[in-house]
Amino acid sequence: MARGHPQPPHRETVSGGLALTSIKEQLINLGCFFDRIALWGYPDAPTRPLLFVGDLPKIDRPLPRFLDDPAAAKLARATRAEDDPLARLCVEILARTGIRLSELLGLTVDAVVLIGSAYWLRIPVGKLHNDRYIPLHPQLKDLLDDWIANHRPEGLRSDRLLLEHGRPVTKLRVANALARIADDAGIGRVTPHQLRHTLATQTINLGMSIEAIAALLGHKTLAMTMIYARIADKTVAEEYFAVTEKVEALYDQPHQLPADDEGNEMRRLRAEMHRRMLGNGYCARPVEMDCHFESICESCTFFVTTIEFKPTLRRQRDGSLRQRPTRTAEDLRRSPRPTRRRRIMTPPLDTITRINTTMSTVAVRLGSTPPHRSTTTPRPKSAHNGR
Repeated sequence: MARGHPQPPHRETVSGGLALTSIKEQLINLGCFFDRIALWGYPDAPTRPLLFVGDLPKIDRPLPRFLDDPAAAKLARATRAEDDPLARLCVEILARTGIRLSELLGLTVDAVVLIGSAYWLRIPVGKLHNDRYIPLHPQLKDLLDDWIANHRPEGLRSDRLLLEHGRPVTKLRVANALARIADDAGIGRVTPHQLRHTLATQTINLGMSIEAIAALLGHKTLAMTMIYARIADKTVAEEYFAVTEKVEALYDQPHQLPADDEGNEMRRLRAEMHRRMLGNGYCARPVEMDCHFESICESCTFFVTTIEFKPTLRRQRDGSLRQRPTRTAEDLRRSPRPTRRRRIMTPPLDTITRINTTMSTVAVRLGSTPPHRSTTTPRPKSAHNGR
């Protein structure tokens, strides 16, 4: 026997034949057989490995098929409106407990037990060879009591819960009942195992822990339950939507407000600024402070002026110079000499001088001549400086 005999299966060669899972299991068993006959010294045993891991087919791992929330709601409404008590009971149990179809058909009459103050449903030994208890919804308890009291045949030796015409209910009977209810709900074809996947997906999205879901579904390992966490990962969704908002902000055009549109705070500030506006500047005094000056705002430390008030300040300066009396040299000689030198300048004249100095300083820093240099009246000599 040579290496070229086993051929790795391809998807197109197994179409309509065995499933890839079955082929993989058979190849694994064949590889174990080759290893054992070589180990035990069989005649004509292969002298080298004939199968490798790469020869096994790749098995697809699709996500479980489940019903989304709108479809599950439609199915629930159609189930409540169902006239067949057996069909309604089977669909309600499958949808609310998530048990397998084989576990449903294996329920016994004494499956409902009272533990503490709540009712529990005992699930018989099933696919994974273990039994368990799951909490029972009050509505399911009422449906089970009604089925046992009014619809289940009496006088039978069987302890099966689901009996019809003296015989156990079959899988085909449940599948046909579910298909009819799903058709009435308008959601297409639904299988009993899809209800199990739907319950697991809903519970994990609503915050139920992985351990609790595994105990509810009867999984032996958490790896069997983690597959439902891949369906709708909240962490992925939150990060995706957070990044999506930033990406959309790059392409969205900035929203421009109308020129006359302003909020309450801007309207309040505009009214406050209008109230504080003076003839040649603004009053920057904080609101919580009282004003100690009523008519000498230019001498106040909170007085602020800008270049827009330059014409007004210039007119005030010129008016102050015209109103000052002309003093002769004799008057200057007779006036007493002050103890210290001080600059005599009216507030408007001082303000306009500060504005011109600031504009010249800015122009020098920018390395250019200011576009408009106003010619101001020379500073009048103080009476104490003239000789």
